[in-house]
Amino acid sequence: MTALTWTAAIVAIIPLVTILAHLLVNGLGKLTPSFFTQLPSPPGVRGGGVANAIIGSGILVAIAMTVAVPVGIGAGLYLAEHRRGRFALAVRVLADVLSGLPSIVLGIFAWELIVRPSGHFSAWAGGIALGLLVLPLVARATEEMVRLVPVALTEAALALGYSRWRTSLTVVLRTAMPGILTAVLIAMSRAAGETAPLLFTAFGNPFWSVDPARPIAALPLQIYAYAQSPYDEWRAQAWAGGLVLVILVALISAAGHAVVRARAKLLSAVTPRVEQLDE
Repeated sequence: MTALTWTAAIVAIIPLVTILAHLLVNGLGKLTPSFFTQLPSPPGVRGGGVANAIIGSGILVAIAMTVAVPVGIGAGLYLAEHRRGRFALAVRVLADVLSGLPSIVLGIFAWELIVRPSGHFSAWAGGIALGLLVLPLVARATEEMVRLVPVALTEAALALGYSRWRTSLTVVLRTAMPGILTAVLIAMSRAAGETAPLLFTAFGNPFWSVDPARPIAALPLQIYAYAQSPYDEWRAQAWAGGLVLVILVALISAAGHAVVRARAKLLSAVTPRVEQLDE
């Protein structure tokens, strides 16, 4: 059984190692300073970069997190506090259904809701589409993290005279915050790598644009456009863009693990001290 588990673990990481190897071989040579500071070059012209796409992805992710985090945390807290209510059951089922929808469906929905009435593509539409995509992830993760908070903490706060809402916000939510923050970082990494919703909303932009009311560039869109182009220079930059995207996702994931480890170290340092004070 030990050999089987080792074999399963190795098989599981083979696709990731293969992808990383291809990205390094095909894209590492294009990671020059100009790649991060210049605009895309015209078709067939060597050089250029994805600076506008990196900034655009940051703007889209910021809009998505602004939409998803407050609503997701509030919904997750409600679901954890009202586990058996009919409305909570309906919200939980709908969140699960929303998390299973293809991302392109959410892009079409945002196009119908925002792009079509306004008459043009925009970063607002792209950010809202990405926010809807990661909203159920934040909500369900918040619910699970809140459920892990010991009931004794809630009862102690209520016994001290705290109101129910104050207990939920200052005791329960604060205790579960490291796990919630990890889920938010995972949601951020997923939003940063999505392409399909942006095809119908942000659309892309070869120029500098930080206006959220106009079309905006994004790194996944740039990779998508370059990968299917007939120009060798653009295809090489698509590999480099994919490598940058993987590095960004890895850094976000590492930040999430760092938060969890820091929380664990803090608890391990505080717990013996609390027990000593009790004695």
